Amino acid sequence: MDDRLKILIEEAKDTMSKAVDHVESELTKIRAGKANPQMLDSVHVDYYGTPTPIAQVANVNTPDARTIVVQPWEKNLITAIEKAITDANLGLNPQNDGIVIRLSIPPLTEERRKDLVKRVKAEGEAGKVAIRNIRKDVNEKIKKQQKEGVAEDDAKTAAAEVQKVTDSYIVKVDKHIEVKEKDIMTV
Repeated sequence: MDDRLKILIEEAKDTMSKAVDHVESELTKIRAGKANPQMLDSVHVDYYGTPTPIAQVANVNTPDARTIVVQPWEKNLITAIEKAITDANLGLNPQNDGIVIRLSIPPLTEERRKDLVKRVKAEGEAGKVAIRNIRKDVNEKIKKQQKEGVAEDDAKTAAAEVQKVTDSYIVKVDKHIEVKEKDIMTV
């Protein structure tokens, strides 16, 4: 197969891998009723005028399945962290005892679980669409290469390879969705 086509296939793999990683990161933001320090990844604290990720100004851990504890490295940041968590609109109510901030994760109702599963499926579908769009772009580039002199057999082989890669990445997205769905529906 032509080297130009091999490069296109490798680029497709890289881009599809990034799409799967994005789906995975979006799924971690969906609360499954269990405490997870990653739930606070999107929270930025005003650290001396600079929006800073919470993990860079505090120790975030989970002592049990229903609690997140945020321990600031500087005591004077505790109110700023509390405000940032409240402003992030995560549905969590921070409790400040002057030393640490505790976040209790409420158990999910059946209705809420079903809503979260719908969100998970929508996120997964968005990821699959992104992967299919990457496939479409690469197939267009393969056709362009064919017009520029690449053998027709090589182009067909490359297109088949791109389809195999696409299928494998869609299966990865499906696995992430399945795991997250199971996680959410487990009481």
